[in-house]
Amino acid sequence: MPELNLTSAPAHLRHGSNIGQPLTRRDGVLKVKGQATYAADNHPPGMLFAVMAVSSIAHGRVTSLDVAAAKRHPGVIDVMTPDHKPQLAIDPEIKTNPFVFRMEVLQSNEVRYANQPIAVVIAETLEAATEGAVLLAPRYETLPALVGLDAGDRYVPPVVGVGNPAEHHRGDVEAGLASADKRIDATYDTPPQYHNAMEPHAIVASWEGDSLQIDMPTQGLMLSLARVAELFGIPHDKIYIRSPFLGGGFGSKGLMAGPPVLGIMAAKLVGRPVKLVLRREQMYGPVGHRAPTRQRLRIGADAEGRLTALDHHARTVSSTFDDFYEPAADASHTLYASPAIRTSHEAVRVNTGTPLFMRAPGEATGSIALESAIDEMAWACGMDPLAFRLKNYAEVEPITGKPFSSKALRACYDQGAARFGWGKRPLQPRQMRDDAGHLVGWGMGTATFPALMFQAEARAAIRRDGTGAMEIGAHDMGQGAWTALAQIAADAVGLDIDRVTFKAGTSDLPDAGIAGGSAHTATAGAAIHSAGAAVVAKLADLATNDERSPLFGAGNAGVIARDGRLIRRDDESRSESYAEILARADVAEVEARGTGAANPAAMEEYAMHAHGAVFAEVKVDPELAQVRVTRMVGAFAAGRIVNPHLVKSQLFGGMIWGMSFALHEEAITDRRSGRIMNANLGEYHIPVNADVPPLDVITVEEHDPHVNALGIKGVGEIGITGSAGAVANAVWHATGVRVRRFPIRIEELLTQL
Repeated sequence: MPELNLTSAPAHLRHGSNIGQPLTRRDGVLKVKGQATYAADNHPPGMLFAVMAVSSIAHGRVTSLDVAAAKRHPGVIDVMTPDHKPQLAIDPEIKTNPFVFRMEVLQSNEVRYANQPIAVVIAETLEAATEGAVLLAPRYETLPALVGLDAGDRYVPPVVGVGNPAEHHRGDVEAGLASADKRIDATYDTPPQYHNAMEPHAIVASWEGDSLQIDMPTQGLMLSLARVAELFGIPHDKIYIRSPFLGGGFGSKGLMAGPPVLGIMAAKLVGRPVKLVLRREQMYGPVGHRAPTRQRLRIGADAEGRLTALDHHARTVSSTFDDFYEPAADASHTLYASPAIRTSHEAVRVNTGTPLFMRAPGEATGSIALESAIDEMAWACGMDPLAFRLKNYAEVEPITGKPFSSKALRACYDQGAARFGWGKRPLQPRQMRDDAGHLVGWGMGTATFPALMFQAEARAAIRRDGTGAMEIGAHDMGQGAWTALAQIAADAVGLDIDRVTFKAGTSDLPDAGIAGGSAHTATAGAAIHSAGAAVVAKLADLATNDERSPLFGAGNAGVIARDGRLIRRDDESRSESYAEILARADVAEVEARGTGAANPAAMEEYAMHAHGAVFAEVKVDPELAQVRVTRMVGAFAAGRIVNPHLVKSQLFGGMIWGMSFALHEEAITDRRSGRIMNANLGEYHIPVNADVPPLDVITVEEHDPHVNALGIKGVGEIGITGSAGAVANAVWHATGVRVRRFPIRIEELLTQL
């Protein structure tokens, strides 16, 4: 694992100023030089290549594989099939905890979705393994495929998302609708979407007796380790996982999926190291995706434009063999004040790989529908969309009644609108054109995402030479976590960042929790902060109990750590360096561990959310109906900002994803076969550089003392939630056409322009 270079010199003069500095990411130079080792870059001696053969049908069973033909191919070593494979210690269909999902690892010949792994060919070269997989020439017994939101019987899922109730209800919704002066009843459809991280799922697995070494991208080192341990029946301490760099994850690498397990099985079968890397089209199936939704919103408002009722119902899908339900309707829990709110879900089963977490799960799908409906409601009331939101934004969480940082949301509205120039927006659509005659529209959307925290642990040390160390099994998906966490570590131990060694990315380090839910900086950062405080306290104990120290008798409460020294609070002329304290005590280093977790008492009393407001401008060709986003402004309040440079980068990414949601992104399924027809980056449309407009981000100052000790909230996902709706609403304002099926297509605009 490469050493991170933490030697830049930010202009800081006081303890605590590492946090807040816009440092460039510390792994950037390694990546530019090609020295950042991703999972598939590893080549242990004797390594073989494994290639999955996947099903070309969505439902049925494999009746034959030409294993003999594959084995005859030069370089092919073995073919792993349901009849020829290592046995697992437990049935992978057994769900041992809520974060375990069923996987296809050649336990039968049944086919449950297209692109399901049906065999693995292992060879001396990638080319030989690829050709061997083709030579298997599978034959099938095919059954009709269940496809789409109308495929089968509807049912109410037991839970949605991560254990959330399928329905929430407060007040009398039907009475609120009946009493309303203005009502809307609109249905919005969102498509299936796939993660498409730059780095596909990959694994290099090596067995040495009963010990296993793995290189793989993962957002959850310890979750992956635990799953591998139970599947293969080996102790945790016999498994070592390295994951120093991830080329994106977006949720798909949070939980152990089938393909990495197949790589481990293949290595066990042949007794040599094996590398298995998914091809791009193989990412569309066994490693999760965002499920489609159909969402009906019924909203009522009184004569003054105040909400009287909000009813948000979402239909989604899960696989035929497992349960995960996109919690789309839950987006209506947190933003708008209404005396009556109901959110509910229903589902159908289809022949697909199990949908799982994808960036802003539920919030992304739900918010584009909610924000479009709120915009429609504002129009029905004859009100400016911003004025309508200002009248109806919640000052406490509507469902629970818990207070949250509503003042921060108001600040986002005010600052974002001012920067964008929203006050010049005409109320009526189709009122603005540019010099080329293109229709111009302005739209907005409110952004929100829960401020989550998981559990983590970190180890800190202060050494005799006056340097420090921080160790935590943290994950960096490219968002700059290694840099931000190193900044927190430096402040935690009272040292300049260039004097702290920061280690992360391997399973032998303390558990950092999962890098998901925009919670990693808060979770791992809290553990780092706690470990730093603990190790400084140990050092202070050495000094204040030593009669030879100028700090003798000060006590832990009487000293502070700054610039590698302990200083008496009541007399800053009396201080001592870390090196002097440890040298006199003849101690090589002091170390301590710290933990991070949410405060149950605070969670019981307060609602925890980050907020934002996004404003978008679009231009639409009135003859061709081509849409181009030309400008976006986002204002976000996300607590304490550890690194403004990295935070803005994350918010830019979220805004681009929101634009992609509204205009580009959709997996298209052949309704006859159940196969995805655009399973590649050529036809699965996402924005390229030419599609991305000038972006402007405002980080609104917010001090939330309740969310965690550092006041940190996540920024990775919130940028999506307001941006998708802002773009959709801007298209309506430009054209007067309200499109309710996403992504917005040219043909739907053309017929009505």
